[in-house]
Formats: sequence, C-alpha cells, structure tokens
Amino acid sequence: MKISIVQRYLASEILVAVAFVLVAFMGLFAFFDLVAELSDVGKNGYTFTNAVVIVIFGLPGRCYELLPISALIGTIYALAQLASHSEFTILRVAGLSTTAAARMVMVPGLALVVLTFIVGEVITPRAEMQTQLYRAKIARGTMNEAFKTGLWVKDSEVDEAGQPVVRFVNIGEEKPDHSLLRVHIYEFNPGLRLLNIRFADSAKYRAPNAWLLHNVTRTDFERGALDTTQAVTVRQFDKEVWHSELNPGILGVLLVQPERMAAADLDNYIHHLEDNRQTAQRYLIAFWKKIIYPFAVLVMMALALPFAYLQARAGGVSLKIFAGIMIGIGFYLLNSLFSHLGLLNTWPPFISAVIPSAFMMAAALVALRVVERR
Repeated sequence: MKISIVQRYLASEILVAVAFVLVAFMGLFAFFDLVAELSDVGKNGYTFTNAVVIVIFGLPGRCYELLPISALIGTIYALAQLASHSEFTILRVAGLSTTAAARMVMVPGLALVVLTFIVGEVITPRAEMQTQLYRAKIARGTMNEAFKTGLWVKDSEVDEAGQPVVRFVNIGEEKPDHSLLRVHIYEFNPGLRLLNIRFADSAKYRAPNAWLLHNVTRTDFERGALDTTQAVTVRQFDKEVWHSELNPGILGVLLVQPERMAAADLDNYIHHLEDNRQTAQRYLIAFWKKIIYPFAVLVMMALALPFAYLQARAGGVSLKIFAGIMIGIGFYLLNSLFSHLGLLNTWPPFISAVIPSAFMMAAALVALRVVERR
C-alpha cells in the first residue's frame, strides 16, 4: 500500500470525525446559549426570534473556541476506530513508524489550522460586530450596552500651536453607523492643567483622524501669570472639527471581547494604548493567544496519536473519547487560567499565552515516547 493512499485515507477519516464532533458540540453549545438568552425574551421588545438570531451570530465564535477540542476528540475517535479494526496495527507491521504516523496526522491538522485562523481572524470578528449592530437595532438604534455610565477613553494629540495635549473623552452612546452621542472632551496640557471642556450632542467620523462635532458648547480656561484663573470663556458652535487618533475601529474594539477580535484590530488598539501610556496587558495576552491558538489544533492532534497505540483491552472507543473530553476540558481551563494569572501577575504576554499549549505538547511527546517503547 502506498503512503499517499494511506495518507488520503487517514486524512479523510480524521476530517470527517472532526467535522462530526464539531457540529455536535456547536449544536450543544448553541442550545445552552439559547437557554441563556431566553431570560431576556419579552423584555423591551426582545423576542424569541431575536434570541435565535443572536445565537446564530455567535456560532462562528463557538466554532473558533471548539476547533482544537474537536480536533482532539475527532482524531482520537478516528485513530481508535482504526486500532479497534486492527488497521493501525497492520500499518505498524508494514513499517509505519511513530514519526511517520505523526507526520500523516499533521497533514489534516494543517488544514484545520488554516480553518481556525480564517474563522478567528475573518468570520468571528465580523459576526461579533453584526451581533452588536443587531442588538442596537433591537434597542432602537443605539449601541448602549457597554455605555451605561459612559465610555472613557484617553487620547493624546498635538494642538494647532504644536503643543502636546492630553484628552479624556467620555462617550454616552455609539450608533450602528459609528456616530457618537453626548460626547464630552476634557483637554489638559502635559502638566495636567485643564485647558478646555467641549460638549457635543453628536459626532461623526471624517477620515483621516478627524471627527465632526455637532452643536458644541466649548468652555476655555485661561490662566494668568500667577497661574490663577483669569477668564472663563463659553462659546457655542454649530460644528467643530475634533482631530484625534480615535477612530470607529478603535472604539469598536471596546464592544467586542478581546478574544473574539482580529489580531490586526488588537494590534491597532494596543498601539493606541501604548501611545497614551495606558496598560495594554489584557489586549497583549489576547493578541498572542490569537497568534498561538490556531496551532493548538496540532498540539491536540499530537495528544490524540498515542491513543492509536492502545489496544482494545486498554479500553474501548468510548473510554478513549471520554479521556479526550477530559483532556480538552483541561486545556480549556488551563488556557483561561494562565490568561488570568498572566494579567494578575503581569507575566510576559507571550509566556501567558503559550504555556497551556507548551504543556500539552510536552505531555504529547512524553505519551508518544511511552507508547513507542511498549
């Protein structure tokens, strides 16, 4: 039997099993999500149909989270079936080494890595934004779920005279078209002396790096030589341009969980936080997790390979699948645990993100070494 034929056969078995497990898990979690949404049905015009739509929008995010675990359980199932039918034993007798078997398992694994990356970087962020837009439509046009007490954002800029200024911006609400309502802008000099306060009824983005404020009330504070208040000037403007590095993309970051954002959006927001001397630890950890997480599929499939070397007397297919579920839960918990530990202890973000996958990879290598010696 040629290796290419074996490779195609093994890849098809694994991919079919992974797809089956993934669909089953997504159906189960969709049911749980729907049950959670039912508590809001009947409130403020929120209907059962709205709940179903919200759950559907959340499926890409669930798919992204479940792909590594599905790869683990699906691979275990496929390899366990081959082992129970003695097909894997025949391949070993024909000269299939552990290294060659690992390479063959990694081929469908690479396809799943690409799928995970596409779902996480392209589909999930867009689906999450559509979820926010749909919720805004239900809430009569304002995305106010994250703005109940106003959103505070720090913004640094250089004024028209070339002097650096620091702004603290409070946003009341954001609409689906990314226009802002009830915008307060507090502007300080580098010594944190208040220069002016602007209040605008609304603001619309005018690229690049400019917002058009409507119905603006501006209060300027002028200081005398002894740094005492000399005059307070209040002026009204129908329109005023506000130059800022803030844009709808950065504000959109605050409406979506960091773990479900695209890496490019995370990187953009991290630079914004660093430019304004704000901590970006949470977003750095999320960024590195976005980079590393797709490759967790390969780690999970490497963990599944030792199960092919266990004979039927070591446990049936159901027992192996149960073990795979426990390992998958353990990986999920480790991933969440080290994200929080890294945030609390200010560990290097890359270390916080890579430890769960590195631990599981080490366990896979040890397990392969053990079964190879048997």
